[in-house]
Amino acid sequence: PGAIADRLPHAGLILAVWVVGGLLSLAGALANAELGAMYPRAGGDYVYVREAFHPMAGFLVGWLSFFAIFAGTIATLATGFATGLGAFFELDTPRVLGIAVLTILATSALNHVGVRWGALANNITGYLKVVALLSLGVVAPLTGRGSVENLRPLVEGIAGAAPPLAFALALSPVLFSFLGWNASIYVASEIRKPGRNLPLSLFVGLAICTAVYLVMNLVYLYALPVAELGQVDNAGVAAARVLFGSLGGSLVAGFVLASILGTLNAHVLLGPRIAYAMALDRLFFGGVDRVHPDYRTPAVAIWVQAGVAIALVLMLRTFPNALDYTTFAILVATIADTAALYALRRRQPDRPRPYRAWGYPWVPALYIAANLVVAGSLLWFRSRESLIGLTVLLAGLPFYLLFRARQGRGG
Repeated sequence: PGAIADRLPHAGLILAVWVVGGLLSLAGALANAELGAMYPRAGGDYVYVREAFHPMAGFLVGWLSFFAIFAGTIATLATGFATGLGAFFELDTPRVLGIAVLTILATSALNHVGVRWGALANNITGYLKVVALLSLGVVAPLTGRGSVENLRPLVEGIAGAAPPLAFALALSPVLFSFLGWNASIYVASEIRKPGRNLPLSLFVGLAICTAVYLVMNLVYLYALPVAELGQVDNAGVAAARVLFGSLGGSLVAGFVLASILGTLNAHVLLGPRIAYAMALDRLFFGGVDRVHPDYRTPAVAIWVQAGVAIALVLMLRTFPNALDYTTFAILVATIADTAALYALRRRQPDRPRPYRAWGYPWVPALYIAANLVVAGSLLWFRSRESLIGLTVLLAGLPFYLLFRARQGRGG
């Protein structure tokens, strides 16, 4: 929220960017609901793009998803968690990076010993954070320590408050915050009645997130003037200190850390399914499709993912750098899988579709166009992180040729 307020110094624009982010994510969810119900398999984007275009296109999206999106998200969240923890104890950068690495190792070990334990941890932290955030949203106005004047103006002067490119850049952390709306497509093969429950999970999850994000930003603006909000690193803690005092700030900081840890655990749970699905097609490194004989988890894929995430932590080092790297990769992959919807409508018109995307063809086209604008803004203003993402994508080409040659030899 602080970075967004810095880019959009207007209360109305701050709320608007969260609404736009929710609507854009919904546009993507409509497309993925159709794709996921058509192909209820592990792998998500990798499966859809492979079926729509070519095995190489599917491989590159799967490669990017594994090495940039999921590993990058894990690196981003681990760095964010360690930075937040470091603020409590005034830790220097090497210790913060060490905590980030240990966090990745611990959550990977939890998911190594069983899906049930990883899912249980995810459910507990998920319920806790929703309850904590909504409680904060309900109690905040009752304290009387904020000011509704901070919310004004909501509409007046909104057109000239910030340039369009600033709005596009502000969408980067917003879209990252919505990341997870498509999580269920990666475990579609493990969902009961995927034709019904997969679209439902996408839409209900997005509705909850959008409502919570809007409530929380209203709380932040009630507690802090826009100019002050734009200068804080942790809006939740800063707002809680204004509304509830120093003890309240510490409690909210604890909830923020628990929230980050829960989201990190969810991505550790989901990411290995991409490499696992690719390895089953013999388009990934040997042994990654190996399932642990006792725990029945994709153990090798989990630890390969952990190694990549740790390498990204050590290379990118800070939360903002990891965030921009990951968000750019997300935009590239979501553009590809939404384009797959059009190709599959043309190439496989008779394939059963338990759910058909509402608003086709205009809504998915709007989603692709908006993502292209945000990706272009990141490429221009955050060139280093974006180019690293493109390099990771292109690095997949020789590996694809290698894996295809291995398939041809029967190895």
